[in-house]
Amino acid sequence: MASLSMAPVNIFRHGADEEKAETARLSSFIGAIAIGDLVKSTLGPKGMDKILLSGAKGSTVTVTNDGATILKAIGVDNPAAKVLVDMSKVQDDEVGDGTTSVTVLAAELLREAELLIAKKIHPQTIVSGWRKATQVAREALKEAAVDHSNDPARFQEDLLNIARTTLSSKLLTHHKDHFAQLAVNAVMRLKGSGNLEAIHIIKKLGGSLTDSYLDEGFLLDKKIGVNQPKRLENAKILIANTAMDTDKIKIFGSRVRVDSTAKVAEIEFAEKEKMKEKVDRILKHGINCFINRQLIYNYPEQLFGRAGVMAIEHADFAGVERLALVTGGEITSTFDHPELVKLGQCKLIEEVMIGEDTLIHFSGVAMGEACTIVLRGATQQILDEAERSLHDALCVLAQTVKEPRTVYGGGCSEMLMARVVTDLANRTPGKEAVAMESFAKALRMLPTIIADNAGYDSADLVAQLRAAHQENKTTFGLDMFEGTVGNMAELGITESFQVKRQVLLSASEAAEMILRVDNIIKAAPRKRVPDNHPC
Repeated sequence: MASLSMAPVNIFRHGADEEKAETARLSSFIGAIAIGDLVKSTLGPKGMDKILLSGAKGSTVTVTNDGATILKAIGVDNPAAKVLVDMSKVQDDEVGDGTTSVTVLAAELLREAELLIAKKIHPQTIVSGWRKATQVAREALKEAAVDHSNDPARFQEDLLNIARTTLSSKLLTHHKDHFAQLAVNAVMRLKGSGNLEAIHIIKKLGGSLTDSYLDEGFLLDKKIGVNQPKRLENAKILIANTAMDTDKIKIFGSRVRVDSTAKVAEIEFAEKEKMKEKVDRILKHGINCFINRQLIYNYPEQLFGRAGVMAIEHADFAGVERLALVTGGEITSTFDHPELVKLGQCKLIEEVMIGEDTLIHFSGVAMGEACTIVLRGATQQILDEAERSLHDALCVLAQTVKEPRTVYGGGCSEMLMARVVTDLANRTPGKEAVAMESFAKALRMLPTIIADNAGYDSADLVAQLRAAHQENKTTFGLDMFEGTVGNMAELGITESFQVKRQVLLSASEAAEMILRVDNIIKAAPRKRVPDNHPC
């Protein structure tokens, strides 16, 4: 009986898989470190790009160095790697930038944890040390942050510097002054609301990136109907999502039996009358512009043309939603009570040419902060990457307007945090001090990777930077254009406090969560049941 009790008992369903203790921990570390190594080369102003090919038919090509975009596109199977991918998505949604930094920092923390566990230090001891380290690093970052929100001129300069720093690691780095000004002007129009829905980005092939501009108004990439006014002043706009394509017989799945073709004509006439009545109900709203989410067929288009109403069809859902937002109208589906419908207002609607294409321009909209950024570029990939880069800059600027504190970039903040963590480790007795030291080492890896990606001697530069911080030169960081250590305050390399804080907290929490894992249980795959009833 004793020998029977020693036999391993499998409590899982057949096909389920379990990894225990060291194996589970090792598998988590390897997955997370591999994800960090994947995006590591894209970090910093001299980071490299990745080409992503989708596996679908007619595969699309994406060229990017945005951490969140790369990690969204790759399918990962390792659970720890999935945690880092999700964390990167949250960073992108929350603050818009720092997606690569957060992944690399979490991966470096786990690389250090792997060495500590090999030295037989318990994961809970490491977690405890890291928590204290995170706390002091956060306090140091808070003390180093500066707030110029009371001085509009300096705050404007801060915003421009943040936009330049964000764009310097992207495709737009060679035109960063032009795009930084574009982004700051667009965000300042929001008057502190931070509602990025009011900023519309349109991509048009042709020209060069420097031909991109900010248009004060709203652009819709659609055409105005035939025989309708091409220019309208003081427009009253009805924005609708309704079927305007029923002037032909469309009865599916049923059979209509008639004894002469005249009867078919009668049915068609009844359909036409129904459509005419609908158009009359729409015109009772006292409008001179009708924008529909769905198609508008020829007959209702003629009726609108006769009434002198501009009709725009098939404005995609995002376009309709944004139009309703900026013109102050509401999307309507029924037209029986004109007094309850809120119409959009606009001073002027006209057609404009951008490159080869005609677009509809709305100016003097009810929401004064609405604007459109028109991006021009040679290829679709350049336009897509420019949009992603600009989106990051806009998100960071919108966050900075709400939380105006700023910190210095170029590895300056990381070295500052690493220094206070090392000081704490030197004062702490016991094994937790070793964990704190590893946390400081992981923070120092960020400037090391930035220097490595630019092709400089990272060991020398980081040693110089560390010495400068020991001498209380707390604004010093890496100048990647000269390959030296420089004063970030003079160089204007500024980052948002919100982004840096989020990177620190998200990375330490994710690394801590992965470190605490000691068992991975995979559910049994679902069995395929043979289909005995094929169509």
